[in-house]
Amino acid sequence: MTVKSPQTKDALSGKKTTARNIVEKIWESHVVRQNEGHPALFAIDLMLVHEVTSAQAFQEIEKRGINVADPTRVIATIDHSIPTRQNRTEIYDEAARAQVEALRNNCKRHGIRLLDFDGGQGIVHVVGPELGLTQPGMTIVCGDSHTSTHGAFGALAFGVGTSEVAHVLATGCLLQQSPKSMLVEFRGRFRKGVFAKDAVLKLIAELGIGGATGHVIEYTGESVRAMSMEERMTVCNMSIECGARAGLIAPDATTYAYLNGKEHAPTDENWDKAVAYWNSIQSDPGAPYDKRVIIDLDELRPMITWGTNPGQGAQLTETAGAGAAVADAGRDRALQYVKLENGQPLLGVAVDWAFVGSCTNGRIEDLRIAAQVLAGQKVHERVTFYVVPGSESVRTQAIAEGLDKVFENAGAQFRMPGCSLCLAMNDDKVPEGLRCISSSNRNFVGRQGPGSITHLASPATVAASAVAGCITSPESYFAK
Repeated sequence: MTVKSPQTKDALSGKKTTARNIVEKIWESHVVRQNEGHPALFAIDLMLVHEVTSAQAFQEIEKRGINVADPTRVIATIDHSIPTRQNRTEIYDEAARAQVEALRNNCKRHGIRLLDFDGGQGIVHVVGPELGLTQPGMTIVCGDSHTSTHGAFGALAFGVGTSEVAHVLATGCLLQQSPKSMLVEFRGRFRKGVFAKDAVLKLIAELGIGGATGHVIEYTGESVRAMSMEERMTVCNMSIECGARAGLIAPDATTYAYLNGKEHAPTDENWDKAVAYWNSIQSDPGAPYDKRVIIDLDELRPMITWGTNPGQGAQLTETAGAGAAVADAGRDRALQYVKLENGQPLLGVAVDWAFVGSCTNGRIEDLRIAAQVLAGQKVHERVTFYVVPGSESVRTQAIAEGLDKVFENAGAQFRMPGCSLCLAMNDDKVPEGLRCISSSNRNFVGRQGPGSITHLASPATVAASAVAGCITSPESYFAK
């Protein structure tokens, strides 16, 4: 049932208001039951599943003799543990192979659609939007922290634990506390060579890794309205890295143009009805938020992380150790791990590996940007460069546009779809002690391989640095 919005107070002004923001509207329309003093029984529209966090959930419902409540509201893919080499169907790692086989068996047993090597496979947060499964106003969960990606469509999407995956499989619902809301306004417009990844890295550097804890972020502003859906997904994807429960962007004409014609998008008269509903979930003028943040983009330069969490970042023109939200103790430990000195210039730091891919930056637009940098260039002889499409669809499109030839002629490896070097759960790993510049979302200790060093950046900065063999600005490649 829908819970009517009570008259509330704007957390900032203290004034009573009946205006609601998009987070409140989606939340209230999905509350099945709310008993005072208890979490809400909260309905989930779509659950995405991959091989790593689902096996125990299926075991739990089967142990209790429970069937999946609605298999049509669940879709699965393999992405985390699989190889991205050409002969990827042969999985050498025994644990990874067991995870994949378990998912195949569970999907077959419960009638769940699985995107496997025989068609449609890709990273879970890439394939959902591609298929039109991700739609405005929906609630979406997955046993994966970067489920916030789907918020780019105006959905309330968040990661859950394995036990919660079991709850959704069995009931289509979760017990949830109502989240706080945060409004992040990106003011101004991007300079050439600066991208959505730079904007969200700037936000995380300003807030720190816990600055948005307990909140769902709504992103607004001139630059957000001008973003493509790929850029919006990049921003929402990394909401979790500043502690947010989720991040979302109100749907608009850009959203509808992306969805129109997708496999699972509404059609004919249902399309018009859907758009009318989607337009109704915009935040009301004067809607309350628990916190508001403004980030000015007019003077922003390309960003890069220098430490061991996404909040330890700075503009390329700054130095290692810089950042408004960085504590001295954490800074010193991080710098020791990444083998940099406090105050050392970031430009010119040598890199050994480079990676364009992941659910953050593995879409066709990201590959096009990397190709624009690499066209007519050669990857530095010291650098190993992996370009990994986020899905089979992205890979097919890249080949159709000739991007694969650009990558191969430059000396980069254009690989098969998967999570790849985002995390060391598959064959792709950065060797111990080597430094990788990566378009992924996390730079934790050992994230890309035991003892490896990771710097997060945009696909443009990654590609430019791969060519130079050191951390380099991509701005000159986009000056014209």
